[in-house]
Amino acid sequence: MLQNAPQLQVSLAQSKDEIRAAQRLRYEVFVSELGGDGAGVDHGNRLEIDAFDDHADHLLLRDTRQADTETGGVVGVYRLMTASHAAAAGGFYSASEFDLSSLLQGGLTLLELGRSCLDRDHRGGPALMALWQGLAHYVGDHDIDILFGTASFHGTDLTKLKHPISHLHAAYLAPDNLRVTSNMQSDMSLLPPDQIDRKAAMRDTPALIKSYLKLGGMIGQGVYVDHAFNTTDVCLILDTTKITSNAPRFAPRPST
Repeated sequence: MLQNAPQLQVSLAQSKDEIRAAQRLRYEVFVSELGGDGAGVDHGNRLEIDAFDDHADHLLLRDTRQADTETGGVVGVYRLMTASHAAAAGGFYSASEFDLSSLLQGGLTLLELGRSCLDRDHRGGPALMALWQGLAHYVGDHDIDILFGTASFHGTDLTKLKHPISHLHAAYLAPDNLRVTSNMQSDMSLLPPDQIDRKAAMRDTPALIKSYLKLGGMIGQGVYVDHAFNTTDVCLILDTTKITSNAPRFAPRPST
């Protein structure tokens, strides 16, 4: 709960109904708003589902003023997968798009962030900070070393994304020991740094990706074009020991 936004409450889903509320919000954002589709989309019940949901933790952000809405007041979600969750699910979701060998073989405690979204009316305000505070507690409780997951640009036309993607690779590429690589062969050639329009690049980079970069985030090599979701994905990586002072406190909570 934020002091300046006491109506916002964060908790982990404890029931199938609460997971359904998360899946319903995901449908509204990823399908209705952004035009995504796929085998796990249940249009009849307006749910966005996949095979990883049953094995993950779901971090929910509620606005108590909207408890009587279709999503039960859930206005933000993160799907969280530890290594044990991934083992039960047959692997991390991101492995379908990126080769995670560098992370999996590094002896680090991993947490995959997935399916993150906010209700349209809660973007650009305290809602994201409230979600991150909840995430920070989870990271501390599970002694997480590395946060990672796919993050998306809307659309699949790589020519329109050349400047922002080239900028990310020029300025935010992860070091070799953390650098995952795309599973997709792409004919997109990156622009040399002196040809990148950095102002346009940052303008065209989604706000969530820019927020991760401000925390100290890095990206893996390459992109993955997800035609079902109508997105172009990068893999974001954050070392929790190096997250900048702009972040919530990503450390264990004091014992009580």
